[in-house]
Amino acid sequence: MDARPLSLPHISLRVPALGPHGRRRLAVGALLAGLLVATFLIVRESSLVAVRDVSVTGVSGRDSARVRAALTSAAQDMTTLHVDVDALRTAVAPYPIVKDLRVHRDLPHGLRISVIEHVPVAGVSVDGQRMAVAADGTLLRGTSVADLPTLPLRTPPAGDRIPAGQTARIVAVLGAAPVRLRPLVSKVFVGSRGLTLRLSTGTSLYFGTTDRVDAKWAAAARVLADPSSKGATYLDVRLPERPAAGGLEQVAVQQQQTASSGGTAPGESGTPGAVGGPAAGAANPSATPPVTP
Repeated sequence: MDARPLSLPHISLRVPALGPHGRRRLAVGALLAGLLVATFLIVRESSLVAVRDVSVTGVSGRDSARVRAALTSAAQDMTTLHVDVDALRTAVAPYPIVKDLRVHRDLPHGLRISVIEHVPVAGVSVDGQRMAVAADGTLLRGTSVADLPTLPLRTPPAGDRIPAGQTARIVAVLGAAPVRLRPLVSKVFVGSRGLTLRLSTGTSLYFGTTDRVDAKWAAAARVLADPSSKGATYLDVRLPERPAAGGLEQVAVQQQQTASSGGTAPGESGTPGAVGGPAAGAANPSATPPVTP
């Protein structure tokens, strides 16, 4: 095959020269654009749009007044056309309860600031002192730890967060709990079945390890919502695909005794037994190793 060089046609692009009127219009356009930018820069820093009305919502607790004051003071140094969100975050950095901020402008002089707070999920005990902690490990000093499960922390934290390790992983498990179940957790410990959460209703949740947390909580919520699990002393979700509710035998005996006497056990309904998995108590307590640091 004869190889020949490929020749392309010559293409010539011509930009028409601007006449005097075209050059004048271009210069006027550039001047107007510059004036508009300069005007905006002047106006955005002027008192015409200065922040005067500051609304702060979403903050509670003993530091709420100080948080509002810090945000209001910082915001009043800004304008609604030039809001420095980083400066607002810096103003509330001394208050660990503040997780983030959402800012909305109300032109010309209003600024609405929504505070997103850290939610305390547990308490940690360091040298006999209890401190609340958020799901991400942030220490919430000054926040009440009443009704929160307490975890021991052997090493005092060097900063504003608990160190990485087993306690931090357990705190993350508590933080992943569904909103309606989290307040029910009264005690947390690592036992023969690994991570165990004791609910105020008397039921123990066997989590085993701290992996697959979302699946385990979903299984626990599903089983606990089933009427036939009422009265269970434990719920094993170490294998979330096969959760098992156990300790229902005593409930069954009470129901049989009540039925033989012609009555109905108060607050009991459904058929006792395992829910969503094998028969009650079928899970092997030693099948899953305990939580490792």
